[in-house]
Amino acid sequence: MSQLNKYKRFTITSALPYANGPLHIGHLAGAYIPGDIFVRYLRLKKKDVVYVCGSDEHGAAITIKAKKEGTTPQAIIDKYHEQIKDSFEQFGIAFDIYHRTSSPIHHELSQEFFLNLYEKDEFIEKVSEQYYDEDFDQFLADRYIIGTCPNCHNENAYGDQCEKCGTSLSPTDLINPVSTLSGKPPVLKPTKHWYLPLDKYQPWLEQWIDTKEGSWKVNVFGQCKSWLKQGLQPRSMTRDLDWGIDVPLADAKGKKLYVWMDAPIGYISATKQWAIDHNKDWKLYWKKQADEQDNACLIHFIGKDNIVFHCITFPSILHAHGEYILPQNVPANEFLNLEGDKLSTSRNHAVWLHEYLEELPNKQDELRYVLTSILPETSDSEFTWKDYQARINNELVAILGNFVNRVMILMHKFYEGKVEAETDRIELTDTALNAELGGYYDEIEKNLEAYRYRQALQAVMDVARLGNRYLTEKEPWKAIKTDPEGAKQALHNCLLLIGHLATCAQPFLPATAKKIIGMLNWPNEVIPYDQEIYFNNGHQLNPPSLLFEKIEDEVIERQLQKLQAKKEAAAPKSADVQPAKENINYETFTTMDIRTGTILTAEKIAKTKKLLKLTIDTGIDERTIVSGIAEYYEPEAIVGQKVSVLVNLEPREIKGILSQGMILMAEDSTGKLSFVAPADEFHNGSVIR
Repeated sequence: MSQLNKYKRFTITSALPYANGPLHIGHLAGAYIPGDIFVRYLRLKKKDVVYVCGSDEHGAAITIKAKKEGTTPQAIIDKYHEQIKDSFEQFGIAFDIYHRTSSPIHHELSQEFFLNLYEKDEFIEKVSEQYYDEDFDQFLADRYIIGTCPNCHNENAYGDQCEKCGTSLSPTDLINPVSTLSGKPPVLKPTKHWYLPLDKYQPWLEQWIDTKEGSWKVNVFGQCKSWLKQGLQPRSMTRDLDWGIDVPLADAKGKKLYVWMDAPIGYISATKQWAIDHNKDWKLYWKKQADEQDNACLIHFIGKDNIVFHCITFPSILHAHGEYILPQNVPANEFLNLEGDKLSTSRNHAVWLHEYLEELPNKQDELRYVLTSILPETSDSEFTWKDYQARINNELVAILGNFVNRVMILMHKFYEGKVEAETDRIELTDTALNAELGGYYDEIEKNLEAYRYRQALQAVMDVARLGNRYLTEKEPWKAIKTDPEGAKQALHNCLLLIGHLATCAQPFLPATAKKIIGMLNWPNEVIPYDQEIYFNNGHQLNPPSLLFEKIEDEVIERQLQKLQAKKEAAAPKSADVQPAKENINYETFTTMDIRTGTILTAEKIAKTKKLLKLTIDTGIDERTIVSGIAEYYEPEAIVGQKVSVLVNLEPREIKGILSQGMILMAEDSTGKLSFVAPADEFHNGSVIR
């Protein structure tokens, strides 16, 4: 029996996009196409479901963008909220409401949550030293501070996380921190904040998350277990900011709620607004009911960078509050790469959704198909324009579109588009065909309910393959001369297969399914999954039209040239060079012992993506160094590489390995690394001065 039958209603969320920039295909593949497919499926199963999302309009990212563009945070959020909302609508993401966290209803609900926890003494109130920019006379949010990551030595790590190695940080963890406002080192000043005691909730979290083993994706469950293994620490739920939701306490003037306190509450406030607009009871979708069997099923669709907030922080907030349901599943996807490189908003290396909709009009389903085919469900995947072209031409056009078009043309050629038989109701008569079709339906439903969309879509295409195979076997264009009744029956069976194809394709290719239903001349634009598929005798089909058109080489070449132009525009320029650090005296410099060396062995460190374990001949010894260069160099390719090594760096344990030194690397503004080594052949141990 389907697990969905356990629940009377469903609350489905997709991650709130930051209103500081447009959407790209990585966003779609992470949180929105999976959520939309699942919701459409639930609706076809006639489930009571609300699908909510909205713009996340608070946090440091918004204010940083405003400062860069010389405008206000309000102007930024108004601009991008409308652009994002419009892109979602054009692309057909079927939200019940697309809300915004700047709304009064959201501010009120977030403050209510904070006060609920505050009055229960759930917060730890403490004064701590935090970084302060004296030039700008303000405390610095985590993202206003950059410095060197203590884990991988990335010099552009943020105060809350290193985006190169993924380590969660506090601003005081950074080496050589610098304010992004003034470009100067900040000072530490005392300030009071309210902390959520995640360590207090850890035993409960461990027990709760253990119940999800086997039902949550392995990548999600594994990341949660890793966070818990590290040990949770109290996390500040307030910030010293001038943009956001006011902390509703008399002694908290000038302080705002931490964005990860208020953003997930945006799901609830969006539902509340939807309920007001549609005369519904929002509590049925979020609050625990007297009978536990009446609780809604809450599912969050997100990208992997949001796992910790949706699986640890937000559940802890809901648990501390006590009145709200917890997520039954958080089917997070990994990252989508683009043309051999990471998607990057800062380098403009992306396929922006609003540009796609303008440049490739009426090809929403084509992009949905390609992205669903390559969804990064448990590991990173890659989008390329050549693959986009191949999947559309060789699959959508040649398989699905070809089957529908051939059958419709033959029906109009032989019968003027009229479905006629001796019975009042024309149904699928081939038992073998019916059995195979039923198997594909089972595959689609089983995989959709396990969040395996790639496999579910494959089963939909297998229905089209089944139709093509059946049509080729029956050859009604030949049989009509020798067995006209058999030819008609074969074409009727193919028509009924097309009806089933439209039904099961609806969650994935909604616009295409609607076109097919229109050609079949059925009265409703949507076919529920339990609806019988048949034709009444004498039914008249509408004229055929092509579902898809081939993507020509010049279309792809334009997109590739556009990406290349962006890449060249984003290439490092002198303006991208980081400012010089503070002067040091000569005596300090002479304390650094930098030597030439040679890499003797190199191997990847298990369960990491960034780190290599290197054995280096420094001329004075052979030593182990852990280096975060695995993204740029394969281990076997760098054995024998000459390097420069800081040999008197204090040893440090990284992933259980004692690292004794640091290899010097050059890094450009894109993050690309290159070895720093003498141009001439020097023996190992030569001193670099």
